[in-house]
Amino acid sequence: MIAGRRQLSDSIKAQAEHIGFDLVGIAPAVTPTGINQFVDWLRSGFAGEMHYMERREAAYHHPRHVLESVRSVVTLGLNYRTVEPESKPEQHGQISRYAWGGEDYHDVLRRMLKKLAEHLHGKSPGCRTRGIVDTAPLLERDFARMSGLGWFGKNTLLINKRKGSWLFLAALLTDLELDYDEPHSASHCGICTRCLDACPTDAFAAPYVLDARRCISYLTIELRDQPIPVELREPMQDWIFGCDVCQDVCPWNTKAPSSVISEFAPAPDANPINAAELLTLDAVDFQSRFSGTPLERTGRAAVLRNAAIVLGNTRDDQFIGVLGASLNDAEPLIRGAAAWALGRISNPASQTALAQRLEVETESVVIVEIQNSLSEWRKRHHAPKD
Repeated sequence: MIAGRRQLSDSIKAQAEHIGFDLVGIAPAVTPTGINQFVDWLRSGFAGEMHYMERREAAYHHPRHVLESVRSVVTLGLNYRTVEPESKPEQHGQISRYAWGGEDYHDVLRRMLKKLAEHLHGKSPGCRTRGIVDTAPLLERDFARMSGLGWFGKNTLLINKRKGSWLFLAALLTDLELDYDEPHSASHCGICTRCLDACPTDAFAAPYVLDARRCISYLTIELRDQPIPVELREPMQDWIFGCDVCQDVCPWNTKAPSSVISEFAPAPDANPINAAELLTLDAVDFQSRFSGTPLERTGRAAVLRNAAIVLGNTRDDQFIGVLGASLNDAEPLIRGAAAWALGRISNPASQTALAQRLEVETESVVIVEIQNSLSEWRKRHHAPKD
């Protein structure tokens, strides 16, 4: 290997660690080794409503579709584990650890990538670079494995022996030819199936294969404009945004270190989050509270829909008031979820709230939710139909 190339690669790694990245490796810019599995996954329909993946399918076949002159992919991992989840009062729900902080991780990683790119441009003036965090058609996880950062767990996440799986992945593409690391060829999951067994919605079609359509993270974050399928609402349990179950049970995370990135520290009322209070937020309040966070990207309608389902899963009549008020929300998505939640509560007041809303409701989807809830309520209480 050319000495200058090795020195430049070592310099990139040293600077990445200095900036704060926990893992760094370098892979050649080639077709990712998992491209066939990715295409099969798309063909199986497991991406659900994430149609942007299908539209950009061809681009995933090589990183030159992201940076035309690319020769090397610097892959990076950043630990986001901070503290352990706190005990949850009845009216609270959970959000995924990665969204506890007061700032969107995309912004944090982009700043760090910019510093690394500036370092590389200083070492090699005239080179071309592009930083990637989630949004480009690049299989970051494949390149992370190709550059030796870890293996794919049965829950499909990248796992590192020292850092576990609480990792954000990013990449810096460059037209420079660098010194490449050996791929991580071994898997260290063995016969363990804890992640598969623990999934509340049975989202794994097989080991290493995630059906996103059943994944709580997909349902609460990506499925933004539709009701959550009825059969998956109860299995959602108390998750309002994302899900950490398959990582919480992973043995490789038992000794995972804590992050020192201050932006990832839990914001007030993020660990856990008050579901009942969420339902009282209007559009202005929601924007004020969650601006610049991952919850802002998902949007008020979906987040409050999720909060209503969480309260419905408690079956606690103390939430009839806030759910009843949500029946009058401007967003049909929220009204429908509130109607379902009220139908879960065995209190005549919930039936009254539903019946009153049915008299004025105009959205067909919400009307069906109300009718179904009233029907279920009557079945439970053996009440005659009006």
